[in-house]
Amino acid sequence: QVQLVESGGGLVQAGGSLRLSCAASGRIFRSYAMGWFRQAPGKEREFVAAINWSGGNTIYTDSLKGRFTISRDNAKNTVYLQMNSLRPEDTAVYYCAADPTATYTNIRNTSSRYHYWGQGTQVTVSS
Repeated sequence: QVQLVESGGGLVQAGGSLRLSCAASGRIFRSYAMGWFRQAPGKEREFVAAINWSGGNTIYTDSLKGRFTISRDNAKNTVYLQMNSLRPEDTAVYYCAADPTATYTNIRNTSSRYHYWGQGTQVTVSS
């Protein structure tokens, strides 16, 4: 069992930056791929980024490449999402999730593959 707790959300002006953190319980965290998803009001949850267990492989949704960066620190059981040049359309609840079945290269962008989820953190970008 893995418990995930997100933090770092808040209100920011367009063009600003935020860094989200996701703290995980358990030593097995370091063997799991981790992902970030987001859900805006009235919209479906969408994939943002994912990182493999070692941090050596990452994937992003195409529209966010270059603005968002996912990283992890296994010594701290934490995964991060650095978000730069934020836009009002980035407003959403951001969730981190853990995928215990991903391999080094085969990290997934499908929410159904992720077994454990945090409660989410709200990000609001004002124009």
